[in-house]
Amino acid sequence: MIRKASVMKVYKDQYAEYKKRHDELWPEMEDMLKAHGVSEYSIFLLEETGQLFAYMHVADEALYQKVSQTEICQKWWVYMEPLMETNVDNSPISKELKEVFYLA
Repeated sequence: MIRKASVMKVYKDQYAEYKKRHDELWPEMEDMLKAHGVSEYSIFLLEETGQLFAYMHVADEALYQKVSQTEICQKWWVYMEPLMETNVDNSPISKELKEVFYLA
């Protein structure tokens, strides 16, 4: 299992809506993530800055890399774009973090 972490940013006035949309995650989005080997997916918010910390387990890196190419993922990005910092293709601006410590 591969552990992946990244940081993103949600606009401060959109915290509640961001949480609401994830609480109501589309079933087809959940199914697609699981089909691409994603599990143990958590997102944490640092309220002072709007920084999001995302953590997940991925079964296969090559399979996971195909997530962004799915129609449902691209639809989700459009849906989330008003709430957070994004790239021109509506994907969240995301910086992958390098693991420096792990305690099992």
